[in-house]
Amino acid sequence: MSNKDTYKPLLAITMGDPAGIGPEIAAMTFAGEELYLKCRPVLTGHRPTMEDTIRKLNLSLQINSIEDPSEARFVPGTLDLIEVGTEYKEVPKKAVVKAESGDIAFQAVKKAIDLAMYKKVDGTVTGPIHKESINLAGHHFSGHTEIYAHYTNTKAYAMLLAHGNFRVIHVTTHVSLRQACDLVKKPRILETIRLMNEGLKQMGIAQPRLGVAGLNPHSGDGGLFGMEEIEEIVPAINEAKADGILVEGPVPPDTLFAIAYGGRYDGCVAMYHDQGHIPFKFMGFNWDEETKTMKNVEGVNITLGLPIIRTSVDHGTAFEIAGTGKASPGALKQAIDYAIKFVR
Repeated sequence: MSNKDTYKPLLAITMGDPAGIGPEIAAMTFAGEELYLKCRPVLTGHRPTMEDTIRKLNLSLQINSIEDPSEARFVPGTLDLIEVGTEYKEVPKKAVVKAESGDIAFQAVKKAIDLAMYKKVDGTVTGPIHKESINLAGHHFSGHTEIYAHYTNTKAYAMLLAHGNFRVIHVTTHVSLRQACDLVKKPRILETIRLMNEGLKQMGIAQPRLGVAGLNPHSGDGGLFGMEEIEEIVPAINEAKADGILVEGPVPPDTLFAIAYGGRYDGCVAMYHDQGHIPFKFMGFNWDEETKTMKNVEGVNITLGLPIIRTSVDHGTAFEIAGTGKASPGALKQAIDYAIKFVR
């Protein structure tokens, strides 16, 4: 085994919104011994919230407050916590959209970014935040991806979702559907194809096979249902092929994701947010009608193009079950595994 194989990456994990399930899935994950077998984790979060969460979940977990990862113990039974939001002495109420909660969540993310930018950690993993709370706190971002891009001064980036061998990247994300159609242009499509190709290589796939979705029904049907495929998508694909990238398309979206799941492609390029998110969540999210909750929530969100590593759960704050102990830490554990894979 090489040193790379045995090295345990140092990861900064964020607590997420204190009003949601983020603190619960973080506490559950840190309470497991297996976490420490594969990495050295620190949590950026709000101490009163984490203390309250550990107590309510009845976990055998002690908090070790630190100012720098070099002070961490990295031993099972101990949660090494870099505190944020120390100005907030009370535990925010669950399932409430509030500026205080948004500010705490934002501070946790910003701290993790700073640690990675200053090379104090190898990578970052984020818990779920609430966009409205973040904005109420005066931090005007549409999501994690945009926060990371801003504070790392990154211009070319994209959101990659991964569940098992199914992976999808997005040409556009947090904009209206009308805006998304206007943003489907050759330069951005080509940039996204290149980001996906490079990202899959970093995951260990030597020659990634990519499938690109069309924007319109039937991929425009030769211009009958729109010209974006002919004027923007095909030229981007042809230039990517000239670069040596193994890419096909535009494939009608109602076909692309099914054959990708069957193994034809290592990754898919979606044109807009829901085009990629719907098949991804259909595979990773399982609704339980009896309990009226998601029985299982899996899948990872990875931001490609950044100078630092960032993976995340791809689910929200789940206010409907926040504080009940019903939340599953599965997606967070998967996000940690992906961060480790990128470090190595």
